[in-house]
Amino acid sequence: MCEAELQWNSRLLILHATFIVYGDAATPELARLIAEEIETMWNEPKGRVHFQHEWFDLRFRISGIIEPKLDPETVWFNDNPRLNYFRIEEFAFGDISFVDGIGSNTGYFKLANLLNQSTTAAHEFGHTIGLVHPEIVDIRGEGVPGIMYPRGTICDPQFQYDPAAIPLGPGGTMNPKYRKVKQSDIDDLKLDRLRFKTDGKAIVGEFTSIFHPKETPDQISSSNADSTEGYIN
Repeated sequence: MCEAELQWNSRLLILHATFIVYGDAATPELARLIAEEIETMWNEPKGRVHFQHEWFDLRFRISGIIEPKLDPETVWFNDNPRLNYFRIEEFAFGDISFVDGIGSNTGYFKLANLLNQSTTAAHEFGHTIGLVHPEIVDIRGEGVPGIMYPRGTICDPQFQYDPAAIPLGPGGTMNPKYRKVKQSDIDDLKLDRLRFKTDGKAIVGEFTSIFHPKETPDQISSSNADSTEGYIN
């Protein structure tokens, strides 16, 4: 979820978002890296949006902070569309990171998913601002995978975990570190449909406002992992 700001004079459309992380594995450095990855990757294509017969340059301004003692009520009653709350833990049901819906402001990161240039944070951000996984996940011959392709995607050999592997065999699927944000991802956001208030602001996404307790291996898996199918990294 984020807040869009339309600047007519400079022909800029700016998307503002802050990622607030909590949980035992959350650190100030991770908060910084999450924000840096999202901002860098989503600004990389130098996206443009056609709005009311004018072209606007798209910019993403993302920040990250840690709240180690986050109160659930803070999440439940937040009314600032720029704020996104994500728990970070070493363990997660289903061994996945997830958001609480397409166009949401809350979710859960598995620590390992954020490491080794996984692009998970940038991918999950795409979900929070309305993007889903592509229906076709065999993209051989199409080059660099877009940011919203999920793990398990079949791709050209140079983008696999193991370039020599047989497709769908061990190492024969997309290594997510090769995902990139493309103008086509920007187009899929359909930002030209936003309705701005008189102050030039609009909301992208909706408040899910879910505070996540820590998940542990000894708990019986609840509906969390099942309900997030299609929204994971």
